[in-house]
Amino acid sequence: MKKLGKLEQVRLRDIWKHEALDFTQWMAKEENISLLLDEISITAENIKAEDNAGKFNVDISADEAETGKKIIIENQLEKTDHSHLGQLLTYASSFDACIIVWVVADVRDEHKRAIEWFNENMQSEISFFLVKTEVWQIGDSEPAVKFNVIVEPNDWAKINKNSSTYSKELTKTKLNQLEFWNSFKDYESNYQSKLKLGRKPRPQHWYSISFGSSKVELSCTTNSRDNCVGIELYIIDDKKMFSNLHSNKEEIENIIQNKDIIWDELPNKKASRIRLVKEGDPDNKERWEEYFGWFLSNGEGFVEVFNLATHNNSYPRRERGRKS
Repeated sequence: MKKLGKLEQVRLRDIWKHEALDFTQWMAKEENISLLLDEISITAENIKAEDNAGKFNVDISADEAETGKKIIIENQLEKTDHSHLGQLLTYASSFDACIIVWVVADVRDEHKRAIEWFNENMQSEISFFLVKTEVWQIGDSEPAVKFNVIVEPNDWAKINKNSSTYSKELTKTKLNQLEFWNSFKDYESNYQSKLKLGRKPRPQHWYSISFGSSKVELSCTTNSRDNCVGIELYIIDDKKMFSNLHSNKEEIENIIQNKDIIWDELPNKKASRIRLVKEGDPDNKERWEEYFGWFLSNGEGFVEVFNLATHNNSYPRRERGRKS
């Protein structure tokens, strides 16, 4: 039997000596902040460290990629305290933020209850997250960071709280969406897919899949109104990348093995996307496994396209293992 190592926790201050100069600067890098954003199921663009609004500087600010909502992140390498909570609220108001994230070393119960109270009583457009940072290593291995979400918005509470403005049909739609994505995660776990569905499913019409880059995101979508499902490579803010991919359109169609790719440059937005659409009623549970297989097969193709484009710019034909 192979010998197993012992998992040991590392003090955060042994990794980052200074909160602003070390931890915040490390966090603001694309490959690092994506670890946090994956845990809270958010995609961001326009990421800035030590951003200011008037007299105040927030550790990190960003915009949610799909909605443009303002995100602020307040970092703390110690246990939560009243001072940082006050700063968090001040920055949130100064930046008119809708997504407020407090990243800490440890959590006091009273501050956990405070963040829960905000989520329960704030308007539904405003969301608070409380996230604990941990670092672990085995023996002499490189330390690894783990972000643990302690408090997040309660989607069920917000839907129920606003029941007067949401119809029963919408509530049912939200429930169906959540069941659909949970079933998708269960389906993927039984297959050796190159895609990893790490994000927690939410009651919404899309499910985003991260694959190690904050520049692009893979999104699976459902549309009950138009009776279709879709998958897209969402390029957050890089028109040059979109142009490069489009100039290799035929090679990419060979990889995906589908000539019905839709190329959306979105000229009035920073983002652009490449997508596929398939006919299908998302409410028909008998066809769910068909849709899930289609998501995984084409998703793997899109990831391969992105990796080839960013590494060697070569587009060989790809063998497909699942039905499209």
